[in-house]
Amino acid sequence: MKLETVATTNAPAAIGPYSQAMKFGNLLFTSGQIPLGLDGQIVEGGIAEQTHQVFQNLQAVLAEAGATLSSVIKATVFIKDMNQFAALNEIYASYFGDHKPARSTVEVARLPKDVLVEIELIASI
Repeated sequence: MKLETVATTNAPAAIGPYSQAMKFGNLLFTSGQIPLGLDGQIVEGGIAEQTHQVFQNLQAVLAEAGATLSSVIKATVFIKDMNQFAALNEIYASYFGDHKPARSTVEVARLPKDVLVEIELIASI
């Protein structure tokens, strides 16, 4: 099996020395997505607006690799303020529906560009 880089113009370009995602066999590992629009600007608003943008970015990366949210095995969520967990969780659940991948959620002191949320995924393709 070989590693393959996944890149799409339907999600913001990586802002550092990394890829949007990597495929290895039938597994896809996304980099953490933050709430950047295609123009590279942070989406205005609070945790709700930022979480929706993160999911738009993740869906674009998944689609490029031939995956969907229903093929996600594991999600790792980084949140700046655990007091906003309930709002984030409601939006998160709306994207996954009945599919409930394994998940970790961690409150962090700071995220890139001082955003409120970052999410990375592992999916089957």
